[in-house]
Amino acid sequence: MRASRVLVLLGRLPAPGRCKRRLAIDIGAVAAARVQRQLLAHTLAVANQWRSTTANGAVVIAIGCAQGVGGLGLRMQRQFAKAFRGGARHVVLIGSDLPLLSAMDINDAFEALNQRDLVIGPALDGGYWLIGLNHSHGSLFSGIPWGSNQVLAATTDRAQILGLYPWLLKSRADIDQLQNLNPWFGDCDGDGDGDG
Repeated sequence: MRASRVLVLLGRLPAPGRCKRRLAIDIGAVAAARVQRQLLAHTLAVANQWRSTTANGAVVIAIGCAQGVGGLGLRMQRQFAKAFRGGARHVVLIGSDLPLLSAMDINDAFEALNQRDLVIGPALDGGYWLIGLNHSHGSLFSGIPWGSNQVLAATTDRAQILGLYPWLLKSRADIDQLQNLNPWFGDCDGDGDGDG
């Protein structure tokens, strides 16, 4: 039987120079990759915990090259389309930037999709840490100013044009810059690799 609930974990490889570039400006590429590795391990553990308690659920891990080519919007669109083609009824996509992510957050998102066609977990920086859909809406991810503080606003504006009215989860801080890092990992010194 095909999974009706699919959780997609979208993330970058935890390799120096390949992840957490904004954070690497402050702490260096090696330390930033170390942070990415910790966040990815936490997110995988949470995803597996959710899967172990969910009937008819599946986890898809799309790290690095597994996402395919193109910008973030295209890569996200591709993951949703693939999951729906595979028979999913509800698809939730998360990144690996949230150290306080829990299996309950994921469950709450899937429960919200029983009432709305779109669920979003807003991030305090103007983006989002989770997005879920009941149908593939490729144009939802077109024309979004990725990496800016307008991602959430642009996405909700686009959603309304498509007749989608999002269920909003709790706002959370993700880790993209040094000021986001300190509350979760403490003060982080440079890694001495000469680029921080």
